[in-house]
Amino acid sequence: MKKKLIGLTVIMVLLGMIGIAQATLTVIGTATYNSTNYNLIWDDDNNGNSIVWLDYTNSIGTWQSQIDWASGLGSQLTVTLNPGYSTDIDWSTGWRLPDTVDGPFSYGFEGDPNEDGMYGYTAGYNLANSEVGHLFYTELGNIGSINPDGSANTNPGALDYFLQNTGDFGHLNPVLYWSDTTYVSFPTFYAWRFQMNIGYQDNGDMTWPGGYGLAVHSGQVIFNGAIPTLNEWGMIVLSLFLLGLGYIAIRRQNNQGTFN
Repeated sequence: MKKKLIGLTVIMVLLGMIGIAQATLTVIGTATYNSTNYNLIWDDDNNGNSIVWLDYTNSIGTWQSQIDWASGLGSQLTVTLNPGYSTDIDWSTGWRLPDTVDGPFSYGFEGDPNEDGMYGYTAGYNLANSEVGHLFYTELGNIGSINPDGSANTNPGALDYFLQNTGDFGHLNPVLYWSDTTYVSFPTFYAWRFQMNIGYQDNGDMTWPGGYGLAVHSGQVIFNGAIPTLNEWGMIVLSLFLLGLGYIAIRRQNNQGTFN
């Protein structure tokens, strides 16, 4: 019995490894905007929500100008989904700026030391409690200019500063992006924002014309079995190989038990 449990444990661990290997950022199609095609990137794990990013950075402006831009996107987009993907999202409405956690201004850089998804700060570094922060740190794996232990990171000297990983985004820039969330203490004057060049989250004057816009759409996407890409085939083959090893381990344990 003990040997069987060992074999089953091997398979469970291997299945866990397969699950971890699955990416949560997926290009599901394109949206034609101003006669140009931009990726639609599905994030099925952004703070527990399913959202789709439009890989487009709107030109600099005030918070209100970015709010207006995002909310009016639906009538200007032509969406084409890749084979195998479907959704009940109404692309003609519902576009918005990314959400951010709201609360009294509380600065910190420790991030989530307990790795329980709970963040004790609303402003600072290593915070993934906003949709942009989650994208920057968790999904894309970037670092901020301040580490969780308080030490400073050396500027890599590259044009994009600490936005070194952009994944399938081709138009994500090292700039300050507005969120759609107003600051609870001064909701008519301040809104939350994220500085993509250094990984810093804070709030600022809504009328300041120095922030850019990213658009997201809430909603669930369904994968119906499109033809796997080369990388996906590689993961499938690796998964089957690992499962085979687990099966062989169980058989060997059983055979040894028979002859012992």
